[in-house]
Amino acid sequence: MATASKLGDYLRARREQVRPEDVGLPAGERRRVPGLRREEVALLAGISAEYYLRLEQGRDRHPSDQVLDSIAGALRLETDARVYMRALASSPRTATRRNSRPERVSASIQSLIDGWPTTPAIVHGRYMTTLAANPMAITLNPLFAPGINTLRAAFLEPEMREFYRDWDTMTAKAVAYLRSVSAAAVDDPELVRLIGELSLHSERFRTLWARQDVRQKTSGVTRVLHPQVGPLDLHYEKLALPGVPGQMLITYHAELDSPTGERLQILAHLAAPPPPTRTDTDTDADTDTAAAAGSVRAPDR
Repeated sequence: MATASKLGDYLRARREQVRPEDVGLPAGERRRVPGLRREEVALLAGISAEYYLRLEQGRDRHPSDQVLDSIAGALRLETDARVYMRALASSPRTATRRNSRPERVSASIQSLIDGWPTTPAIVHGRYMTTLAANPMAITLNPLFAPGINTLRAAFLEPEMREFYRDWDTMTAKAVAYLRSVSAAAVDDPELVRLIGELSLHSERFRTLWARQDVRQKTSGVTRVLHPQVGPLDLHYEKLALPGVPGQMLITYHAELDSPTGERLQILAHLAAPPPPTRTDTDTDADTDTAAAAGSVRAPDR
């Protein structure tokens, strides 16, 4: 997973996603490759075809920022994708090394989300493993519980395909997000294991990962189906937690007077802890207390 070869793989994958007509070139009838040819990318970027070939083959390890910007323009890359490409082109000596210590959520964040009785909220770690969740989130979906990797569950657990009414859209966004946070950690064993497992067991994941789409979408709407309260159109927000790189707070909400808002209120009742049950001991204690109170004489006036 050398840095140079990763950059070359990315350039090749993105080149195949750009149609000639998208950049003002004739499509032609004798194209043997999807998307743009190498020499066309080089022409659009204003660099030599030989130099671009060296980049795709991993034989040039230090392209300048100017060259990267020119290639990004030729490939019509958006901001997140440009950041990702620059990270891939960084020297391996400056690549970020992940800390091997387990990720943990602070007690204050756990207390914060536990105090939201009608707002499902979870905290993800670097690669979408849930580190914390409030009761509303777990009632919304038990696979949001701490310790479960929601990306793995999305592709490998049949319940998730039934839960997400927009499963195709959701999985595409999720893989693009994972790609966006993985550039500086291509050798992280946790990431390598996750990608390997999903590539082995999910054709959908293999297809999406090969596209090398990069996007950090931090807000939007997801459409789910809860087995008890029915369909929900949930607005989500992803907020990076300060001081803990890689941790993301994700919340789900809806307008109070909307059908989804009303159903969230029902879900909140399902998530609320049951009232304490009275035991025989409690009844005896109440009787003893009442008897003791009755045996005390009121003071004489």
